[in-house]
Amino acid sequence: MTTLFAPQPASAPPFAALPGDIEVSFEFFPPKTEAMAAVLRQSVDTLAPLGPRFVSVTYGAGGTTRERTHDEVVRINNECGIPAAAHLTCVDATREEVDDVARRYWGEGIRHIVALRGDPPPGSGAYAAHPGGYANAAELVAGLKRIADFEISVGAYPETHPDSADSQADLDNLKRKFDAGATRAITQFFFDPECFFAFRDKAAAAGISGEIVPGIMPVLSFAAVQRMSGLCGTAIPDWMEGLFAGLDEKPSARQLVSASIAADLSARLYAGGVRQFHFYTLNRAELSYAICHMLGLRPKATGDVQG
Repeated sequence: MTTLFAPQPASAPPFAALPGDIEVSFEFFPPKTEAMAAVLRQSVDTLAPLGPRFVSVTYGAGGTTRERTHDEVVRINNECGIPAAAHLTCVDATREEVDDVARRYWGEGIRHIVALRGDPPPGSGAYAAHPGGYANAAELVAGLKRIADFEISVGAYPETHPDSADSQADLDNLKRKFDAGATRAITQFFFDPECFFAFRDKAAAAGISGEIVPGIMPVLSFAAVQRMSGLCGTAIPDWMEGLFAGLDEKPSARQLVSASIAADLSARLYAGGVRQFHFYTLNRAELSYAICHMLGLRPKATGDVQG
């Protein structure tokens, strides 16, 4: 694979030329315990000075974290001075139930929804639409737009959603989501920048003009990323396992390797014209902060942080 970087003198430090002209957003998952809630709040506080466009809080399969998601989204939006987005899925709920959740968010000042079909709870088999529910994300987007003028982010799959018949069917589905009113698409994590560029080009050729933001996930555990990649169809480069070998009991070294891989991927995307990035933080702020720092992003003055 050819490099995207222009040759630099040997003395030039890496990332030296990046001016920090990027926009970022961050994703968190809702805490299950008070200790995890404290970690989440510290993570948000750490990343807030970078002036994210928004942060989002995920939604468990089958709505299992519905209330915790709601509470954290509202708290971040109201207390942290950052626009917060709530994940909302079609799984295990009628249209009326989903609409009620959306109306509740709008009434509490939440103006951004990450609208997803969602995955069935573990062990429940293949996805099936709930009787009387939204069948898919495109229907969900259209339903949300009927309720209020939400900003809506949706998912995209550079390596094709596992449930799609093929890449063209997946692109057609993405276009339906934009046609229904989606503001932007955030991709599933990936490790090959060329994969994203090819997907971006195919989307444009399919008539998709909306913003497509790459989702970047630092690897906290190689075993965990193997499991996640198997579920979502993300290819893992052959070289990655060797880089993490021997680091299971060395978390600090593992984080350094993880940040380096994700920063290199992000820099290659930047070289290809990407200026918006979405980071799957896994509630570990330091890694995402370090990557943003290497991309030239610095804390905003207090008055510049979005509110």
